[in-house]
Amino acid sequence: MDREPAADDVRTMHHRHSFPVRLLFAGLGTLFVLLGVLGIFLPVLPTTPFLLLAAACYARSSRRIYHWLLHQPHFGPLLSEWREHRSMPYRAKRKALLLVALSFGVSIVFFVPGWPAKLAMGIGGMLLAAWIARIPSRDAPRRP
Repeated sequence: MDREPAADDVRTMHHRHSFPVRLLFAGLGTLFVLLGVLGIFLPVLPTTPFLLLAAACYARSSRRIYHWLLHQPHFGPLLSEWREHRSMPYRAKRKALLLVALSFGVSIVFFVPGWPAKLAMGIGGMLLAAWIARIPSRDAPRRP
């Protein structure tokens, strides 16, 4: 899989795709940004993966929008951390794990009918939490 270009390379990169393909990528990028913004307000939707997908789509469709997304005060540092180090800030990871536990727990207790569905959702939540926990954090506190 191609990696997104570094922020410094954005102005010098050339598009490899035709206009219709770039338009498709731009549309998908916009959809993923909207889903990511919804994820800020709805704990069930994950914000970061959608923004990573949006950045990947914009890198293939629009240098200007890709550059804009990377320099947003709220999203930019998270995207840059992932792009440059394949890591997640420790505080964001803790918040993500807390929201996963809270949203899956509330959903299982109050909204999901039947024990098979509750079990499946519980396993899904634990797998998601395990995946998030395995992402490295460069700023994590050192254990003695």
